[in-house]
Amino acid sequence: MGKRASRPKGWERYYAVVRKIPRGRVATYGQVAKLAGQPRHARQVGYALNALKDGTTVPWHRVINSAGRISGRADPGWVNLQLRMLENEGIEFGPGDRVSLERYGWKPRR
Repeated sequence: MGKRASRPKGWERYYAVVRKIPRGRVATYGQVAKLAGQPRHARQVGYALNALKDGTTVPWHRVINSAGRISGRADPGWVNLQLRMLENEGIEFGPGDRVSLERYGWKPRR
Protein backbone atom coordinates (compact mmCIF):
# COMPACT_ATOMS: atom_id res chain seq x y z
CA MET A 1 0.00 0.00 0.00
CA GLY A 2 1.18 3.52 -0.77
CA LYS A 3 1.43 6.32 1.72
CA ARG A 4 -1.89 8.13 2.08
CA ALA A 5 -2.06 11.94 2.13
CA SER A 6 -2.99 13.37 5.51
CA ARG A 7 -5.69 15.68 4.06
CA PRO A 8 -7.79 15.76 0.94
CA LYS A 9 -6.63 18.46 -1.50
CA GLY A 10 -9.72 20.68 -1.29
CA TRP A 11 -9.46 21.11 2.46
CA GLU A 12 -6.72 23.71 2.14
CA ARG A 13 -9.24 25.95 0.38
CA TYR A 14 -11.58 25.66 3.36
CA TYR A 15 -8.77 26.50 5.76
CA ALA A 16 -7.81 29.55 3.67
CA VAL A 17 -11.38 30.87 3.90
CA VAL A 18 -11.65 30.18 7.65
CA ARG A 19 -8.38 32.05 8.26
CA LYS A 20 -10.05 35.16 6.80
CA ILE A 21 -12.95 35.20 9.28
CA PRO A 22 -12.23 38.17 11.56
CA ARG A 23 -12.19 38.03 15.32
CA GLY A 24 -15.69 38.60 16.71
CA ARG A 25 -17.41 37.22 13.59
CA VAL A 26 -18.72 33.81 12.59
CA ALA A 27 -19.41 32.04 9.31
CA THR A 28 -21.50 28.99 8.56
CA TYR A 29 -20.18 25.74 7.17
CA GLY A 30 -22.14 26.35 3.97
CA GLN A 31 -20.77 29.87 3.64
CA VAL A 32 -17.20 28.59 3.96
CA ALA A 33 -17.86 25.91 1.35
CA LYS A 34 -19.37 28.41 -1.08
CA LEU A 35 -16.52 30.91 -0.62
CA ALA A 36 -14.05 28.07 -1.22
CA GLY A 37 -15.72 27.35 -4.55
CA GLN A 38 -17.43 24.20 -3.30
CA PRO A 39 -21.12 25.07 -2.82
CA ARG A 40 -23.20 22.34 -1.18
CA HIS A 41 -20.15 20.86 0.55
CA ALA A 42 -20.85 22.16 4.05
CA ARG A 43 -20.40 18.70 5.54
CA GLN A 44 -16.92 18.46 4.00
CA VAL A 45 -16.01 21.73 5.74
CA GLY A 46 -17.03 20.11 9.02
CA TYR A 47 -14.86 17.08 8.31
CA ALA A 48 -11.91 19.31 7.41
CA LEU A 49 -12.19 21.39 10.58
CA ASN A 50 -12.61 18.29 12.72
CA ALA A 51 -9.36 16.91 11.27
CA LEU A 52 -7.28 19.90 12.43
CA LYS A 53 -4.54 19.13 14.94
CA ASP A 54 -4.30 20.72 18.39
CA GLY A 55 -2.47 24.02 18.28
CA THR A 56 -3.67 24.91 14.78
CA THR A 57 -3.73 28.55 13.74
CA VAL A 58 -6.94 28.02 11.76
CA PRO A 59 -9.72 29.72 13.79
CA TRP A 60 -12.07 26.73 13.51
CA HIS A 61 -14.18 28.00 16.40
CA ARG A 62 -15.60 30.79 14.22
CA VAL A 63 -17.55 28.33 12.06
CA ILE A 64 -21.06 27.41 13.19
CA ASN A 65 -24.13 25.88 11.62
CA SER A 66 -26.78 27.70 9.59
CA ALA A 67 -29.12 27.82 12.61
CA GLY A 68 -26.55 29.95 14.43
CA ARG A 69 -25.59 27.16 16.78
CA ILE A 70 -22.42 25.31 17.59
CA SER A 71 -22.66 21.87 16.01
CA GLY A 72 -22.57 18.96 18.42
CA ARG A 73 -19.59 16.65 18.62
CA ALA A 74 -18.94 13.25 20.15
CA ASP A 75 -16.99 14.95 22.95
CA PRO A 76 -19.16 17.71 24.48
CA GLY A 77 -16.00 19.34 25.88
CA TRP A 78 -15.29 20.70 22.39
CA VAL A 79 -18.69 22.42 22.25
CA ASN A 80 -17.98 24.12 25.58
CA LEU A 81 -14.50 25.13 24.40
CA GLN A 82 -15.89 26.62 21.19
CA LEU A 83 -18.57 28.50 23.13
CA ARG A 84 -15.96 29.98 25.51
CA MET A 85 -13.66 30.93 22.63
CA LEU A 86 -16.46 32.76 20.84
CA GLU A 87 -17.57 34.51 24.03
CA ASN A 88 -13.96 35.61 24.58
CA GLU A 89 -14.16 37.33 21.19
CA GLY A 90 -17.28 39.24 22.28
CA ILE A 91 -19.86 37.04 20.59
CA GLU A 92 -23.05 36.76 22.60
CA PHE A 93 -25.35 33.77 22.65
CA GLY A 94 -29.10 34.19 22.79
CA PRO A 95 -31.93 31.81 23.60
CA GLY A 96 -31.17 28.24 22.63
CA ASP A 97 -27.44 29.03 22.62
CA ARG A 98 -27.83 30.72 19.23
CA VAL A 99 -25.59 33.35 17.73
CA SER A 100 -27.31 36.08 15.75
CA LEU A 101 -25.97 35.61 12.24
CA GLU A 102 -27.40 39.01 11.38
CA ARG A 103 -25.32 40.66 14.10
CA TYR A 104 -22.16 38.51 14.14
CA GLY A 105 -22.17 36.91 10.70
CA TRP A 106 -19.12 37.58 8.55
CA LYS A 107 -19.87 39.53 5.40
CA PRO A 108 -16.71 39.29 3.29
CA ARG A 109 -15.98 41.94 0.74
CA ARG A 110 -16.10 40.61 -2.78
